[in-house]
Amino acid sequence: MAKNIYFEAKSESFAGQAAVALVVLNRVKHKAFPSTICEVIYEGPLYESWKTRQIPDLPQELRTYYPRRDRCQFSWYCDGKADKVKEESAYQEAHRIAWLVLNGHIFDFTEGAIFYHADYVQPKWAKDKQKLFQLDNHIFYRNK
Repeated sequence: MAKNIYFEAKSESFAGQAAVALVVLNRVKHKAFPSTICEVIYEGPLYESWKTRQIPDLPQELRTYYPRRDRCQFSWYCDGKADKVKEESAYQEAHRIAWLVLNGHIFDFTEGAIFYHADYVQPKWAKDKQKLFQLDNHIFYRNK
């Protein structure tokens, strides 16, 4: 959860970062999404590494898979960039916010939002959703 907050919203306010975490929790509770936090965050199509694909008898647990670029629920996970934390203080704040959200110290002020996007993009899916609000640089939605 902390990595998702960090990569999705590290430059946002406390509320903006908390809203990103709340969307993840709302997805976990929603029947259309996976039922765990990690499965929600890392959801998206995968492809097998060419190295392990060459070995027909390799057990499944030893195969290596990567996310398909730009096809994930959260863009940082499959944008082709390294997922290495570079700003330790921002990551510590994301970790603190994750703890607060996961331990019920922040109520769901997102009104059940299960989608969001940055305000500088216009995804096709947004027209079919109910816009709830904008917070910092993200616009939040739920199903109509």
